[in-house]
Amino acid sequence: MSSIGLGIRHVLCAALLSASVALAQVPASPAAGPVPAAVQAAKRVFVSNAGSDSGLFPEPFSGDPSRAYSQFYAALKQAGQIELVDDPSDADLVLELQLTAPYGPTNGSKQNGAAAPLPMFRLVIYDRKTHYALWTLTRSVEFAFLQKTHDRNFDEAVSALARDFGQLSGKPPAAAH
Repeated sequence: MSSIGLGIRHVLCAALLSASVALAQVPASPAAGPVPAAVQAAKRVFVSNAGSDSGLFPEPFSGDPSRAYSQFYAALKQAGQIELVDDPSDADLVLELQLTAPYGPTNGSKQNGAAAPLPMFRLVIYDRKTHYALWTLTRSVEFAFLQKTHDRNFDEAVSALARDFGQLSGKPPAAAH
């Protein structure tokens, strides 16, 4: 074997070795933190309506400020995976739902040169016994020009939030037949 061929092999081996060492030093992504046991053990839930920021009804969204609460409650009830109770003292968890619009109902407008935050749903999950917030889920309502599209985006965000809670709690909606 020629000294040039041997040199090329040494260079290739060194390159492969250094590449494998570099890959071995890449830090692994941290493991996901655990979901609080109280969230997954809950059987009974009270849904609290924390309201909606002013100026969102009847435009850009149709209906009234309790629309989000009514739709979220109906989505959980339809899923049938958790018992909904009428009194927080009977619940394992309290879900506090709020529709916020940090800069009003100005979907997509500019604030100081940057796009203003979109209206979003905020669901805070509280342990009823300790009153500690265990988890928070959020879903933005996507930008739209037409009220019909605003309403569809609203409906999709509420449904997605209900699915997110189902997945977090280990109680996803029952499979459709």
